[in-house]
Amino acid sequence: MSTRPKKEYGQHFLRDPNILGVIGRLAELRPDDVVLEIGPGQGVLTGYLAERVRHVHAVEIDRTLEPALSGVADNVDVVFGDALRLELPQDATKLVANLPYNVATPLVVESLDGLPNVRLWCVMVQREVADRFFAAPGTKPYGAVSVLVQLAAEQTGFHAVSRTVFRPQPNVDSALVAFRRRELPPDFGRVKQVVTAAFAHRRKTLPNSLTLAGASSREQAEAALAAIGRPPEARAEALAPAEFVALTKALQ
Repeated sequence: MSTRPKKEYGQHFLRDPNILGVIGRLAELRPDDVVLEIGPGQGVLTGYLAERVRHVHAVEIDRTLEPALSGVADNVDVVFGDALRLELPQDATKLVANLPYNVATPLVVESLDGLPNVRLWCVMVQREVADRFFAAPGTKPYGAVSVLVQLAAEQTGFHAVSRTVFRPQPNVDSALVAFRRRELPPDFGRVKQVVTAAFAHRRKTLPNSLTLAGASSREQAEAALAAIGRPPEARAEALAPAEFVALTKALQ
């Protein structure tokens, strides 16, 4: 049974089995892994994972895919619902997925501290999203997601992906990105708030952006910047990820 991908869910189904081997290699799949897959679609990747790991949790928003996903394998459980609203399985040790384009960034960011047992991510995302994850300070793609991902993980793999591996072919390029967890900075929740506020008005100076976002007063922000050796007119994109941890500490 063929189900057409739905635009509102950002769906692009995998159709080229050759890409599965690349995913398997970058995900460093092992027999004792418990994998979380978000957006399994018609189960092409799901079946591949099920043959190689202990268990697969598949989360799918689109109920019309139930026939395609029922009975993929005995070690797969499929939950239907919105992954951004569901309580995701805490026993997952890896997140391996062809992520729906419209939720890829928030899902990755929320998983950094929301799924503490995930040690490795291997995700297919839009190329521009992939470029953001490990962008350098001062570059155009560098933003809040870059800071948070780099504080939580280090990149272990990158693979540009042709549009032809999907049905329908997307209008944008994609990439596989793999990254491994590193120890989260203390008080990561507060760091996340400061980082989000710092980039909320990225054309403004950091003190202005933090003040407008309600994260601190201008005086506090200027004093905190001085404490980490940065001028009051500094902008968020100038600070390296580690500096945001220092800034958060100085703001307290």
